[in-house]
Amino acid sequence: MNIQGEATKKPVHKTGENTPGNPAAAAPRASRGPSIADVAREAGVSAQTVSRVSNGLTNVEESTKKRVVEAMKRLGYRPNRAARALKSGRFKSIGVIMFSLTSFGNMRTLDAIATAAAQAGYSVTLIPLEGPTPGMVTGAYDRLREQEVDGVIIIFEAHLLDQADITVPEDLPAVVIDSAPKSGYTMVDTDQAEGARLATSHLLGLGHTNVWHIGGPTTSFSAKHREASWRATLHDAGIEAPPVMNGDWSTDSGYQIGRELARNPDVHAIFAANDQMALGAMRALHELGRAIPADVSIVGFDDLDESTSFWPPLTTIHQDFQTVGRLSIEHLLQKIAGQSPANDATTVGTHLVVRKSTAAPAH
Repeated sequence: MNIQGEATKKPVHKTGENTPGNPAAAAPRASRGPSIADVAREAGVSAQTVSRVSNGLTNVEESTKKRVVEAMKRLGYRPNRAARALKSGRFKSIGVIMFSLTSFGNMRTLDAIATAAAQAGYSVTLIPLEGPTPGMVTGAYDRLREQEVDGVIIIFEAHLLDQADITVPEDLPAVVIDSAPKSGYTMVDTDQAEGARLATSHLLGLGHTNVWHIGGPTTSFSAKHREASWRATLHDAGIEAPPVMNGDWSTDSGYQIGRELARNPDVHAIFAANDQMALGAMRALHELGRAIPADVSIVGFDDLDESTSFWPPLTTIHQDFQTVGRLSIEHLLQKIAGQSPANDATTVGTHLVVRKSTAAPAH
């Protein structure tokens, strides 16, 4: 996977360059690599057959294809990417634009995208951005065009694309992850509302009379929808939601909020918007003498691999990042091939994983 940074490339002058100040330093020509004709002679087939194999066409017998591939390996032949693209209309490459490389969800989704793309025979060029500014996003599109990609997956909220100078070019197929279903773009995402409802309903079902919420950043689509679903679930149960305390997805922010909640004797059930903030809150509860789950039950969101090793093991909402990544690739390839509806929305379900951090209230 190719990762593109933010730095601007500067001209590089090579030693021995043929310049007016160094007339005798002309660099020797690079030796010609093996050609299609060379491979054809080596494999005992026509140049057209080598071209078919090189372009991934299926109208070649398996035994012939194997002979051609072996000849390519022996000679060190590498198909010319630009030439193949001119013939097929495809560069077999997709771009990914995302803001954060630190969050668990984004990294798991990116891993799934790269895996699914490789299985489909595509490479991935990643452009991470420092923030959602219009200039950065527009610049990312420009760099992806230079990289000759067939389409792009965008991992941030679609409302940012609606700003005046941020538009997805019509000739560049795109899929958006982490956005509202009615964003106007093809969207794939976890069912955030379902997960929050499952978490809140689980705690209420145990007999807790209220559920406090450690929310994610107020700028996050996922955090907003988890909070709204938590609030709606309490409302449906006839419960007035307590004040939300927002963190930044980090363990430290969960710890700081957890210290405030631990000092409140009315807090007996907590739904944290992700597992990392839940972990921080659990530490704070332990330090201030609030036993889990005897005094306080807590539910997270994500189902980190490490959640089973929290003490006690964390009850949480499982997100299927692999499916989100796979479906985003499938939808993008359909759009590239002109086989997808103009804009559609796909949500991937969640499920509750019950462990030892939740129990019925002791009183």
